[in-house]
Amino acid sequence: MSPKKWLMVFINFFGGIAVLGSYAIGLLTHPGSGEVVWGGVPQSIQPFYTAGMFLAAIGYFAFTYFILLRLNPMEASIDNRFGFGLFNALYAGILIPSALWMPLTFLAVEHSSPGLLWIVRIDLAAVGICSLGLLFTLLNVKPRRPQWAYWISVGGCVFFCIQTVILDAILWGSLFRVNS
Repeated sequence: MSPKKWLMVFINFFGGIAVLGSYAIGLLTHPGSGEVVWGGVPQSIQPFYTAGMFLAAIGYFAFTYFILLRLNPMEASIDNRFGFGLFNALYAGILIPSALWMPLTFLAVEHSSPGLLWIVRIDLAAVGICSLGLLFTLLNVKPRRPQWAYWISVGGCVFFCIQTVILDAILWGSLFRVNS
């Protein structure tokens, strides 16, 4: 496996542990914090939101499968300007702020801080921007072999972007409030 793919494995392994670990620690140290985590999302749409989370997770695995197991880093070209390393930067740009989201959210609530509220929103916006960057990168990568894996990865990235941009950064971010 190439060094760039090993870096992707490293980013996903430790980034994934950081994201899941921050969620576990946040929920364990803040029992009964369900309303805080939902950030004001109405109960009537929470089941759709939850379904979106599962589709986004499946999408993440779909595009990661294509990028990690089907795309050759030596051949990969994004818009004839960038190489495989752009994927690693985008994954880091998704996973690092994702790991910070829950701790920042609880910090904003505990301190009733409008400033921290905006940091949480910026954090979610960073994830959304990097997700859109990943979609743009996938749409412009060459080669696209095998075609079936490529198109599944693009579809998966679309679901991931719906979650991270529309549901998280826009909907959740606009509904999240702190008592100031």
